Amino acid sequence: MAKPAASSGTSTKKTTHKKAVPIPDDDFVLHSLQEEHGQQKRYAASDDELLTFYEQMLLIRRFEERAGQLYGLGLIGGFCHLYIGQEAVAVGIQSALDAGKDSVITGYRDHGHMLAYGIDPKVIMAELTGREAGISRGKGGSMHMFSTDHAFYGGHGIVGAQVPLGAGLAFAHKYREDGGVCIAYFGDGAANQGQVYETFNMASLWKLPIVFVIENNQYAMGTSVKRSSAETHFYRRGTAFRIPGLDVNGMDVLEVRQAAEIALRHVREGNGPVLMELNTYRYRGHSMSDPAKYRTREEVQDVREHNDSIERAKKDLLERGIPEDRLKEIEKRIRASVADAAGFAENSPEPAPAELYTDVVLGSY
Repeated sequence: MAKPAASSGTSTKKTTHKKAVPIPDDDFVLHSLQEEHGQQKRYAASDDELLTFYEQMLLIRRFEERAGQLYGLGLIGGFCHLYIGQEAVAVGIQSALDAGKDSVITGYRDHGHMLAYGIDPKVIMAELTGREAGISRGKGGSMHMFSTDHAFYGGHGIVGAQVPLGAGLAFAHKYREDGGVCIAYFGDGAANQGQVYETFNMASLWKLPIVFVIENNQYAMGTSVKRSSAETHFYRRGTAFRIPGLDVNGMDVLEVRQAAEIALRHVREGNGPVLMELNTYRYRGHSMSDPAKYRTREEVQDVREHNDSIERAKKDLLERGIPEDRLKEIEKRIRASVADAAGFAENSPEPAPAELYTDVVLGSY
């Protein structure tokens, strides 16, 4: 009996493939907030508003410079992360918030945010120096400041940990229906944390009233974003979670304020979270113990000379016809206020030993 012919490996039978039908998703429109932001980049501030912004930024700058001096003298211990260079971010965003309604949470570089909130420089400096008169009774120090009276919830030392806590604050706003929005600040380094993206997913899923603010100071703890992040345009990071982003010049207080207006309006209308990337620059090292050898002095000086937020605001004021003598008077008043805060802190007593046992648990057991 003859063997059957070997198969050639080909078949005359045609294989048909069903064309994939996309699942309709008519509910999803990623609103182009960047396009809206491009229509008017800078906030139309009145002279008085711009003067207030200038004064607040100058207060943060001079306060932080004095804090650096006190650290060098040994009056501030532990870690101390200065905000010098990033002043326009805190001032621009905080000025757009609804005091008494909105909440704020941030990382360990927190002094500037508290000053922008209008908290007394004396109690902040007292906290930095570990004194009983400090806003956290001297027990929080530089990294863990807190003020429930101002809806300011820290001051957190663990990188990125404030982001999910911010989602909790936003959930509370939504649950209580109080109309508030949470502002959750974090840096470009924290933006690579997994917990950040878990929070993005949950916040978007539940349409939580939160604005995620990435303060991109370009170096995280000490590594350039180009060496540490595959996607360096951080405002795009929320796209996969249907969170619209805004790319903002964080060295221009008026641009920051205008972008904050757009973001807050979007969130207050019930559209869920917004992600803002504020491109800014940190003049000092990551902390007082960081010599910042990963960049050149020329680079820092170039930003100071050509892109400083305080000098930009000063130039705007002078072009509006505000007398230079008035700006000098503000400078004089700020320096006196900071000197007074430092004197108050140095002459305040340290916490009593019994203070170790307070604010440990909430309630009686």
